[in-house]
Amino acid sequence: MRDNFVPFELERIMSIWEYQVDYNLSESGVHPMTTDDLLQSKPDLISQLLQVELNYPQTNGSLELRTNISNLYPGATEEHVVATTGAAQANFTSVLTALDPGDQIAVLLPNYMQIWGIAKNLRLDIRTFSLREELGWGLDYDELERAVTNKTRLIAVCNPNNPTGHIMSQDEMNAVIAAADRAGAWLLADEVYAGAEHNSDSVTPTFYGKYDKVLAMGSLSKAYGLPGLRIGWVVTDKEMASQIWARQDYVTICTTMLGNWLGAYALSKDVRPRILQRTRNYIRRGYHNFAKWCEANADIISLVPPEAAAIGFVRYSRETNSLELVKRLVDEKMTYVVPGDHFGIDHHLRISYGLPDEYVNEGLRRLRDLLMSVE
Repeated sequence: MRDNFVPFELERIMSIWEYQVDYNLSESGVHPMTTDDLLQSKPDLISQLLQVELNYPQTNGSLELRTNISNLYPGATEEHVVATTGAAQANFTSVLTALDPGDQIAVLLPNYMQIWGIAKNLRLDIRTFSLREELGWGLDYDELERAVTNKTRLIAVCNPNNPTGHIMSQDEMNAVIAAADRAGAWLLADEVYAGAEHNSDSVTPTFYGKYDKVLAMGSLSKAYGLPGLRIGWVVTDKEMASQIWARQDYVTICTTMLGNWLGAYALSKDVRPRILQRTRNYIRRGYHNFAKWCEANADIISLVPPEAAAIGFVRYSRETNSLELVKRLVDEKMTYVVPGDHFGIDHHLRISYGLPDEYVNEGLRRLRDLLMSVE
């Protein structure tokens, strides 16, 4: 047994603490839909669901699901899509497919640290580049240029970004594409928050179709409020999709039949707009409430306004380490937010506001009480 395995701290700690507290503000999506919300109590749909045979679907995803996913990406067909058990599995099998031990990878920070952890455990050569708070969480172009070398085999970005909510400008996207093209590297784009925009009803553009070596990741967990379906996907060229599918055969084999049926329904042309509007309603109302709290506590909290997602990444003006602060928050206030340490940046907290206001407000009150008592 390897004793130097790097655990995925965010997911492990979250899975323990989120069920032990009274107020869990760690969730990175909006309040989940129920099955009834999704089907809108339509008897014919409920009857169809009850008749679904609980067999294996085609192991890369049912034709209907993959077709509906491919319709979201310019030029893609169902052959470019692999449906996976969440975007987490899409990330994992894509990295396994694209890279060999010792290969060089460039990872954007801050970020959902799954790919960074996978890279550590596969003994990859990790380089990093950053979004900078002083740039409004904009891309540090110079750092990108230094991080990507002629040995880089994959560049990993998250857009819209987790945890900052930053949406890359066209110039920023072009710079990342140019860096990948210069190195001949794959570009892995985690796009699970596309559709959860604050200020526009247009979905954030995908990297897919803008460069010939893109791995575009999506999921029903974040912008769709359907995390329990565990449906994610990767959209890429046909050969890479086939190779990723081959790795999936060893890991999960396939997603669930019910997940395929409900996921295909959720992504159908008549249903998807309704779901995204629900998400944006939660986010925009919730952000208004959250922003008022930040303004009222500007002496201890600062926030660069996010452009997407149901999360705020705040800086707090205390010396206490973020993980230690959150441990105290759990122990003393029965409230949980995600420490900045879990995204590679200390003295920050990721806080969810895509939940009912009264619930969020009580969690925020407890967080403020703790912040006022620490140095």
